Amino acid sequence: MRITMIGSGYVGLVSGVCFADFGHDVICVDKDLSKIEALREGRIPIYEPGLEQLVAENTSTGRLSFSTDVGESVRSADVVFIAVGTPSRRGDGHADLSYVYAAAREIATYVEGFTVIVTKSTVPVGTGDEVERIMRETNPAADVAVVSNPEFLREGAAIEDFKRPDRIVVGLNDDRARETMTEVYRPLYLNQAPLVFTTRRTSELIKYAANAFLAMKITFINEIADLCERVDANVQDVSRGIGLDGRIGSKFLHAGPGYGGSCFPKDTLALAKTAQDYDAPMRLIETTISINDNRKRAMGRKVISAVGGDIRGKKIAILGLTFKPNTDDMRDSPAIAVIQTLQDAGAQVVGYDPEGMENARKVIDNIEYASGPYEAAAGADALVIVTEWNQFRALDFSRLKQSMRAPILVDLRNIYRSDEVRKHGFTYTGIGTNLYQETTGA
Repeated sequence: MRITMIGSGYVGLVSGVCFADFGHDVICVDKDLSKIEALREGRIPIYEPGLEQLVAENTSTGRLSFSTDVGESVRSADVVFIAVGTPSRRGDGHADLSYVYAAAREIATYVEGFTVIVTKSTVPVGTGDEVERIMRETNPAADVAVVSNPEFLREGAAIEDFKRPDRIVVGLNDDRARETMTEVYRPLYLNQAPLVFTTRRTSELIKYAANAFLAMKITFINEIADLCERVDANVQDVSRGIGLDGRIGSKFLHAGPGYGGSCFPKDTLALAKTAQDYDAPMRLIETTISINDNRKRAMGRKVISAVGGDIRGKKIAILGLTFKPNTDDMRDSPAIAVIQTLQDAGAQVVGYDPEGMENARKVIDNIEYASGPYEAAAGADALVIVTEWNQFRALDFSRLKQSMRAPILVDLRNIYRSDEVRKHGFTYTGIGTNLYQETTGA
């Protein structure tokens, strides 16, 4: 199949590269000339494990190419994917669909012959209808079928998710697109990946419903963690106890500082706004959004409490700045609110992240950046783990204690056992455990 991917950001690039790796001929298009030139030279603008190698392999075979020429790329395509950004719109929280609609108009101008137009971007219910209307208005002669095909990629594991998906959802109102989309995903379909065909509007809602449910699950266990701290229970044991129930499942039941990233914050907000517009308000999701927003600053206050209640002039070392490991994405990272809370209380903050410091500099002001965890901890009054990168899982606590001003660890991801930290003379504060027991060993 000849596939054109409009938008070479995270979703477009990963999807395009994986389609090429399946054997399709793929052109990834972007208006940003510097991004396209970098990709042609093998320089990847995002961090995603395994992506650089796949780009190199598939460009060398000729199956993958990069272009700024929308017209030429669209004219030659059997399938055109729209994979542009849909950020939260300033002022009201709705998804900003201007990039999607602009792409639809441009595609309609150049499309030739029967072409399947696929919305890969995360869009609210009814967007596909508007995309089709725009295209037919722009070019009444265009022979197109507009399809919804949401992505379910986790940053840091996107290639694995694309090649071994839980399901492939395709929403269509034109049966001519069914054969084409089956061919596009044939390599996965032959591996028995479930290919779920539904209506276009249903497909659009599936994506939002999935992300909102996972965000709600995270928020639920975070509230259980708060209760555990008050009643002398352990949230990790609670998580395991309920996660073993097949109806619940163990994933997304890890208490922490709240969710962030490019999807959950904007998708939950967009779903809530869409539901309000249709007079079917989603109170659970609205509450999830509120709880999560408040939790991030609450984690900053947790650090302040662990240090004794007054951190003015004290040095706090932050390990992990990105919203999750194996990505350089800083969008809505809990670290941002945690650091701002500490700064508001007068602390001096030093941070370290294996991949995210370049992007962190764009969104976090007035902090010092270290070259590693031990440099960050030197002279610190507390060490705070915000993102659970693997390199933070086996820290040398004897070395840390020698260099820190005060041996205090605040583990916002519960990656350490309190007893193994305390035996090195540290005061330990985790999430969802009894604070007195964890800090004193009583």
